[in-house]
Amino acid sequence: MKRLLGTLALLSLLAGCASNDIIDPHGYSKTGTASYYGAKHHGKRTASGERFNKNALTAAHRQLPFGTRVKVTNLNNDRSCVVRINDRGPHTRGRLIDVSHEAAEQLGMLRSGTARVRVQALD
Repeated sequence: MKRLLGTLALLSLLAGCASNDIIDPHGYSKTGTASYYGAKHHGKRTASGERFNKNALTAAHRQLPFGTRVKVTNLNNDRSCVVRINDRGPHTRGRLIDVSHEAAEQLGMLRSGTARVRVQALD
């Protein structure tokens, strides 16, 4: 009986942690702050199960479905790139998206570490 109750408690906890906040990417366009993953994350598993590659054009977003391609535009210099969502985050309050090192380089935000960006889902 204790084992059954323990299992039910664990399942309840896991269900509560599951993200039910996945949104429809169609028409998604938001402005906010982007940051980027440091080299220490290279090779670690992402929430989608794939290994993080700092040289790939990928990103973490809290609500967009895995595989969604988004155009990220740095509003300070108008540079942009297209990334694929493969992770959950950012885990820092007030941030909209975490991009890979390669994406940050293309966006011109390596030196500053963050940038004001527009994120638009591509159909």
